[in-house]
Amino acid sequence: MNIKSVIKRRSCHEWLSSLPVFFLLISVIIAGNSEQIHARLLNVGEVIWHDYFTLRADIAIPDCNPDPDIETMLQKLEAEADSFDEMEGLFEASPFDRKTALLSLQSARQLCINKHQLALQNQARITPSAIIFRTLETSVAKINLFAFEKQRMILILTIFICAVTSTFKQKHIAFRPVITLKDHSISTTAQLLGNALMLFSAWFYRQTIYQSASVIDHPEIYILLIFGFATLTAVNFFQIFKLLTSLDFHKKEDSTLQSVLTIPLYTFMAYFVCLYFFLIEGHWAGPAIFFSLLFDQAGLFLNIGLYIWVGMLLKRTQLGDLVFKVFIPWRMSPELLAFIAIVVMAVPTAYTGASGIIIIAMGAIVYEELRRAGARRQLALAATAMTGSAGVVLRPCLLVVLIATLNKEVVTDQLFSWGLKVFMTTSIVFFAFAWASKRGKMHIAPIKEAYKPFLLALVPLLPYVGIVLFIYFSYFLLLNVTMDEFSAPVILPVIVLGLIIYEKVFVRMVQVASLEKDGHKFEYTVRMASSESSVHIGALLMLMGLSFALGGVIERSGLLHNIPDTFSSIWITLGFLIAVLVGIGMIMDPFGAVVLVSGTIAQIAYNNGINPIHFWMITLVAFELGYLTPPVALNHLLTRQMVGHKETDEAALEGDNFWYRHEKILLPLVTMGTTLLLVTVAPVFFG
Repeated sequence: MNIKSVIKRRSCHEWLSSLPVFFLLISVIIAGNSEQIHARLLNVGEVIWHDYFTLRADIAIPDCNPDPDIETMLQKLEAEADSFDEMEGLFEASPFDRKTALLSLQSARQLCINKHQLALQNQARITPSAIIFRTLETSVAKINLFAFEKQRMILILTIFICAVTSTFKQKHIAFRPVITLKDHSISTTAQLLGNALMLFSAWFYRQTIYQSASVIDHPEIYILLIFGFATLTAVNFFQIFKLLTSLDFHKKEDSTLQSVLTIPLYTFMAYFVCLYFFLIEGHWAGPAIFFSLLFDQAGLFLNIGLYIWVGMLLKRTQLGDLVFKVFIPWRMSPELLAFIAIVVMAVPTAYTGASGIIIIAMGAIVYEELRRAGARRQLALAATAMTGSAGVVLRPCLLVVLIATLNKEVVTDQLFSWGLKVFMTTSIVFFAFAWASKRGKMHIAPIKEAYKPFLLALVPLLPYVGIVLFIYFSYFLLLNVTMDEFSAPVILPVIVLGLIIYEKVFVRMVQVASLEKDGHKFEYTVRMASSESSVHIGALLMLMGLSFALGGVIERSGLLHNIPDTFSSIWITLGFLIAVLVGIGMIMDPFGAVVLVSGTIAQIAYNNGINPIHFWMITLVAFELGYLTPPVALNHLLTRQMVGHKETDEAALEGDNFWYRHEKILLPLVTMGTTLLLVTVAPVFFG
């Protein structure tokens, strides 16, 4: 492809946003793969050259003499001992032990001989092939080390570059989208104040760090934190005085209350956090300090960015369409297809570790395919919001691994074993309510009629399966790496890029609605996916950062410490735990919530005789119920962001009774609520 034509087609915001984010994400993938490659190179080096670690660097010829004159040295030592004896009155004299001195000199000579032999052997073993191999291995090691050291900086750059994009496009996560001029003015002004407060806190944070006597690690973080919030503040200031022409504002003005709902959730959190630290504790640096806790788990949150990018790339392939076409011959009723979607999407959720991430990554695909199969909007929205709710308890969910890491009372095998039962319970409950609320008969085509078209529908998937298996086994055979919660973030992008290359090079399928000349090009597809990813990454990670800060407020306020250690009844204990955990799930991201609960609520449960495994299953289900519960209902907000507010507005006009008018809210609520009740009560009766 002509590079000059690619450069000309890129807009200004792509140069400043999606292109840098693309390179940042690629650097994370390269760093993750370099770690695997380096480990494999060390193994290969050890197989080819025994004790390869001694060949990784040249051993210099020692300065010592391997053939010294022992007798002369003994005479010198004896003379020095005699002169020492002449210093009368200072020290107690001791006779010179010639035999001991001789043994010492002989040992020193042998040690020197060994060093010389080792150096000579090293030089003899360093052949041209060994030099080439170790140059490659050490270069990969340097890349891996550099990337690890710069993880925090990469994360903070990714967050604020993407957050600026989200701000420009008015795509932050909020209760309502920005539609009117009043929405724009109120939302932007509120963001300006919130970002200015965080900028103020970040400035004090840097001043506090530099005034302390402690050694400053990663000083660039404090500068970038200030610069990031300053940039967001400047963007908001610019937006107030210049209406963005890219926004299609409606002429009809909403009420002020409705416009207030367009203020991003992270801004509300910033107000609450800053007011607490500034007015109650007088701790000006507090909000920035707790926001910066995000960077202590930089690798984890960079992986979230990678999963979102993978989802946007996958959205532009035919894979989702082909997978759902497999079910078309069975002529399933919409409710049954929604159940299938919930079960199928549990697998990617288990790898990403959070339902919100999988909604951003795959929600648009699920919704579009359900609608194409005939599902009503309300049902499709309900299923999309629940896309990942059932899978957070399955192996190898990183959230479960984090729980086991922070709590010595549980291990991952136990959690995953019970998690499978919880997943099956959630699936059955969803199917039961979907069946009870069906508009027509639940139906499926006879096997005789469906199996041949079903097999034919599988044929187009075979190349995709072949590519996935080829890349998977390449990693396994070449690098001895399997895809788990740690390797999946860097393997999945390679797999999806492989699928896109297959489509663009061999199939030439156009995956975008645009009719532009280069719509089918690989570069165009990756560029559009990166541009869309930058919006969602900025919106989600800003929300997660302020969620950490909100968790700090809850912890420092002592609110949870005022809870009694024991209750009079296990039922009172369970009822209290459910209320608190659902509440936490409504306002915090899952990773920050797990950290908060591990240090506070968990011990209360243990003290009241709640089995640790039972408690954490309750916690995970309660979190998911919280993410689906109004007024916040984060998973519904993410769903609206992925499918578009026009679809959700049209869905609100559908339905001929209360249930069908609000099915997108009610079906997830009754499903997860019933599951939570069963998970809470059943072990007490049958455990």
